Amino acid sequence: MSRGLRSSKNGPTRRALLGGAAVLWPTLALAQPVPRRPQPAAEAGPPPVVFVHGNGDSSALWINNIWRFEANGYKRNQLFAIDFVYPNARSDDSRPQPYRSSAEDQMKELTSFVIQVLKATRRRKVALVGSSRGGNAIRSMLKNGGADLVSHAVLCGTPNKGIVISETLLPGSEFNGAFPFLKGLNAGADDLVPGVGMMAIRSDRNDKYSQPDGRFIGAPGKPTGVSYDASELRGARNVVLDGLDHREVAFNKLAFAAMFEHIAGKPPATMFIAQEPLPILNGRVTGMTEGAYTNIATAGAEVEIFEVDAKTGDRKSAVALHRKTTGEDGVWGPFVGRADAYYEFVLHMPGLPTTHTYRSPFLRSSDVVHLRPQPFAKADEGAGAVTIMSRPRGYFGVGRDKFTLDGKVPPGINDGVPGASTGRLTFDAAPPRTVMAVFNNETIPTRTWPARDGHIVVAEFLN
Repeated sequence: MSRGLRSSKNGPTRRALLGGAAVLWPTLALAQPVPRRPQPAAEAGPPPVVFVHGNGDSSALWINNIWRFEANGYKRNQLFAIDFVYPNARSDDSRPQPYRSSAEDQMKELTSFVIQVLKATRRRKVALVGSSRGGNAIRSMLKNGGADLVSHAVLCGTPNKGIVISETLLPGSEFNGAFPFLKGLNAGADDLVPGVGMMAIRSDRNDKYSQPDGRFIGAPGKPTGVSYDASELRGARNVVLDGLDHREVAFNKLAFAAMFEHIAGKPPATMFIAQEPLPILNGRVTGMTEGAYTNIATAGAEVEIFEVDAKTGDRKSAVALHRKTTGEDGVWGPFVGRADAYYEFVLHMPGLPTTHTYRSPFLRSSDVVHLRPQPFAKADEGAGAVTIMSRPRGYFGVGRDKFTLDGKVPPGINDGVPGASTGRLTFDAAPPRTVMAVFNNETIPTRTWPARDGHIVVAEFLN
């Protein structure tokens, strides 16, 4: 077994249906669960996989997992990732809240998506892999009539017992084990579902949402009523990944190894992501409303892509390699890139900052390269230029990771349990300069852009 991994047992894009966020989106938004399954062809090989993102996230986070499944024999048309319309949870699950979803909303959306995947693949069952809140939707679907559509379920960092079990902290929340949603899921003698292979992947003590102290929910010093094992499933196989954080237990390569073996019935042959020399990249532009990100496609956004120098971040040409204004489907591509090239993605959206996102090289093709605008923060007021380093698939661990922005550790990244996925610095507006972002083995060159003209810069790490 891999170092750092412990196991115990207690007792339509193709990736949203092949560009199919556009094709599938109305179905996802409107359809209700369908009681009858499609008639399948003969079963062959392991089941299709549906990846289910967490709170506030999108399918874009699964890019490395998808690549690793491909590297181990999965065909691209057997790998899918949902984009929930409103990915953020309500403050109180029982009360409607604009641009946010209830646990029931997500359960219905996921069930509809799975039905579409089964029709597209002509299979009887899928395997579900969920990160954080995505596991809530999976458990709810299994409990509410969807179990016969599912062969395997892997829940990664899902707060199965709750972030809290409390009458006073997070009252009414989907994540509170004292309130109806989780009480219902946890009512039985165990968390097993007949006919479904259940697995939970969790951290040892590094999950910010499985902590006995309320520090990460804004209540430092107050007991949460849960402990480090809050993500375990009773009776299922529970895999503990030492030292990994809340997001890494879904997106780290060790998490991939555990989920792949559970679904395929054998360990992965490789953890290596084989490069495609000319990867085809695509995705959608989505936006935000009243401060909440949604996964609704945005029309009228302009996307430009420039190749940049790997050492300085300077554009290699003043002419964009790719430029497109999105239609109703929000799709910004396709774009044929190179696996050894560094790119700057420029997103122009009316009324929002122009976002310059500098990325690590893309090793393979992907259609979940989704783009979102980056808003200014209150702390950015008066800044000449703002640069953010972002790690969507994990947090920055002080002492665990090597990370710097312009040679410094940005302020606001906490010690102890990793709890921050971004760090930011401000600079003078002129002269423009190179700012390097470093995370372990990834180095991303960026350039400063003037904040007074509505520009903001993000260095986004893949790992």
